[in-house]
Amino acid sequence: MRFFVIKKSFLITIILCIIAGIGGWYVVNKGVVPTTGKPSEEEKLVFNMITSEFKTKLEDGTEIEAYRFDPGTITVPKGKEITLSIFGVNGSEHPYSIEGTDINGVIKKGEETLIDVRFDKAGVYKLICSTHSHHNGHHSPPMVAYIYVY
Repeated sequence: MRFFVIKKSFLITIILCIIAGIGGWYVVNKGVVPTTGKPSEEEKLVFNMITSEFKTKLEDGTEIEAYRFDPGTITVPKGKEITLSIFGVNGSEHPYSIEGTDINGVIKKGEETLIDVRFDKAGVYKLICSTHSHHNGHHSPPMVAYIYVY
């Protein structure tokens, strides 16, 4: 009577080869999975943004602050209806306008502001908070987001 003896290391090697083979087959046969790309024509584009604030004190005790939109830059397709969803986190309210359009309104703290817009011309449009729109002598930069239309 003959016995077939399998060593533990040989068995582990066989199991690892089978697992690697199954993994390789899965990778090769799963097809292309898009990670980025152009949205479909019927898909509504929504860009989520927030208002945020940074404060600090200088060595002489002067307090400085900066308000901003996050993200500060978005890229949108020309001629497609989009929605800007802006949630007010810091600052009681931010009156805004979009340069080059007739769009304006107010973003309030704790509320979501929805702005439906379509840009028919390529270029850069500025979303500007009129309360924080310029250097006001307190070392505060303007509160601006850039909308790049391609």
